Amino acid sequence: MPHRSAPAYAVLTAALMAGVLTASGVAAATEWNVSLWGKRRAFTENVEKLAELVAARTDGDFRLNISYGGLSKARENLDGIAIGAFEMAQFCSFYHRDKNPTITVTELPFARAVSLARTAEIQQAVHTHPIVVKDLARWNATLLMPTPMPQYNLVGKGEAPTDLEAFSGLRVRGPGGVTGVLGKLGAVGTSVPFAEVRQAMDSGVIDAAAFAPHAHLATNTVKVGQWVTTNLNLGTANCPVVVNTDALNALDPAHREALLGSVDEALAFYVDNYTQNTTAAFQDAVAEQGLTEVTFSPDQIARLNDLAESVRQEWISAHSGDFDARTLFDFTAGLFAE
Repeated sequence: MPHRSAPAYAVLTAALMAGVLTASGVAAATEWNVSLWGKRRAFTENVEKLAELVAARTDGDFRLNISYGGLSKARENLDGIAIGAFEMAQFCSFYHRDKNPTITVTELPFARAVSLARTAEIQQAVHTHPIVVKDLARWNATLLMPTPMPQYNLVGKGEAPTDLEAFSGLRVRGPGGVTGVLGKLGAVGTSVPFAEVRQAMDSGVIDAAAFAPHAHLATNTVKVGQWVTTNLNLGTANCPVVVNTDALNALDPAHREALLGSVDEALAFYVDNYTQNTTAAFQDAVAEQGLTEVTFSPDQIARLNDLAESVRQEWISAHSGDFDARTLFDFTAGLFAE
């Protein structure tokens, strides 16, 4: 940006180039492009609400133009942010763990039942940790807002795993926390594209899928599955909303305040909508389809936690040469313990 003492014409030229002013000197609306994927659903309601709030608080002078798949593939959203192809995007850390290793700490199996609201608080705190900020800075990215999801549970086809030994040989589609622990029981982590999960389960390519409620509904696993776990508590995914740091820094102060000041309200709306509507709809679908509910006993949970501890320690060892993994892990574990 020009120095305060720069000639007026230089300031005007810079403003015109940035799209801040029109040739007549009238302020132009600021528009950001936002890259999402799929279609509007519970998973994207935090971004939709954010766009609504920002537009309202700026009288339409700052708009978030949301695109579902029109700007980038889901697994390339972070790359698009890095090069400034768009100003805001959503992505999931497990799409490319090597690109954002620090935030995968929140996906570890902490073996605790955590409310959706608390998950949001934990992820927000981790996102602002200096180690994480430095990691994302490599992509010219600033983490703006989490997309909290409940702890993942399995929907599966075939005989319900009433004992832990039954997981041996079970082909499971799921994130690292879940498959890392179940893999120690002999389960086989199996990669299947999201859109193909129902078909894969129906045809026997996979036996079970680990998702949050909205994804089970979206993939219709409940319509082909025969059982569902209720208290697996082996982690969830971290799918943050991220912004291009240069674009954020270039915002007019009023627009920046409107954006940052809307995050908490957008998150609160998202959490309430997910809890009241999505989770309830999933529970209704489970009952309607007559799925057998698998609830693990305290002894089984204790054993799963022992296995989860080994997965957590493996994460620390794997990343200790890249950043201070122990410090970040301890910070995150402390949040889960509160």
